[in-house]
Amino acid sequence: MIATWWAGLSLIMKILWAVTLAASLIFVIQSIMTFLGADADSSLDTDFSADGADISGIDGGTNLYTFRNFVNFVLGFGWSAILLEESIPSVPLRIFVSVLVGVALVAAVMYLFKWLSSMQQSGNIDLVAQGKGCEGTVYLTIPAARGGEGKVQITIAGAVREYNALTDSSHPISNGTSIRVLDVVNATTVIVEEI
Repeated sequence: MIATWWAGLSLIMKILWAVTLAASLIFVIQSIMTFLGADADSSLDTDFSADGADISGIDGGTNLYTFRNFVNFVLGFGWSAILLEESIPSVPLRIFVSVLVGVALVAAVMYLFKWLSSMQQSGNIDLVAQGKGCEGTVYLTIPAARGGEGKVQITIAGAVREYNALTDSSHPISNGTSIRVLDVVNATTVIVEEI
């Protein structure tokens, strides 16, 4: 029965189904890893920049071009294109609507993570007073020579917090690398060095 259904699909629909199912599987794995406390982006994350410029997402604090966001876009685009096949027979219109759904899903997930992150960082820790010298690990690759912001998770006063990070290093500091805070730029951004 499945073989008959698959044989009846056009080449474009076969590709769309394959990519969407793969994105769905990756999304499920990422979700499980997130709930278990592991970082699904740590080994699969890729930072992109255009002509060396930092491209950031909402409020400049959330990186738009991550593997997680790519998967979320493909998930929203693919499932909406598949589900709207009979409702919207016009292919260009269906693609347009599917792109909008994919972008909306990425924006919603970014907003959710930003909101959850802001809840995590609420508290009485004074980064400016307590942050210098703290150690932690890189969460999102930090571009070299202050070429853009990455993210780090550092331990301050016994609590693990996430902050934007810059480095003066001549090479990028990649995910999972141990770092030390050299200086504090403001309440959300630190300057770090690789340990």
